[in-house]
Parts: sequence; C-alpha cells; structure tokens
Amino acid sequence: MIASTPKPPYFAVIFSTIRTTVDDGYLETAHRMEELAKLQPGYLGIESARDSLGITVSYWESLEAILNWKNNVEHTVAREKGRALWYKKYQLRICKVEKEYGFEK
Repeated sequence: MIASTPKPPYFAVIFSTIRTTVDDGYLETAHRMEELAKLQPGYLGIESARDSLGITVSYWESLEAILNWKNNVEHTVAREKGRALWYKKYQLRICKVEKEYGFEK
C-alpha cells in the first residue's frame, strides 16, 4: 500500500536491508515495530517491499520525531536483535521530502 502523506515538507527514513537466513521472531518483531511506530508522535506512514533486498520507507513530520523513534526503548531492543540475528547488512538514509506527485486510475 502507498502511504498517504501530507503536503511536503516532511521526512522519509529509508531502511534498506539484506537478511540472514534466521527467521526466529523476525516477522512478529517487524509487525510490532510497525504498530509501535504508528503510536509515535510525528509518524505519517510506511511503505515496505521485500525480495532479496528489503526496503522500508517510513514518513515523519520532523527530524525530532525520527530521533524520538530511534530512541524508543522497544525499538532499540529490536534494532540490536536485527544486528545480531536478522540482517547481514542494512543502510539507513534520512531525507527531506520537498516535492511529491503521483497518479492513480
């Protein structure tokens, strides 16, 4: 699903991942992180796709909201598990969205 976002400017966090073969608790944690993020002040939406490369983009009102999400205790524990178990590699990028446009039939 494509996230419904407000008019720019806002921020995008792009989380690109390559997984290990370990699945122990991954899906449950991913779903929990999505539900927990939705409760955070400044959260605007999320989009995610996975094949051999996973890409999740979350949208936020401000850099402060992103930092608060990063510092969330439960999110920190999940991030540590990700490094230890689920990811061979990940890259995180934070971008300011200044313009957007789209199409829908």
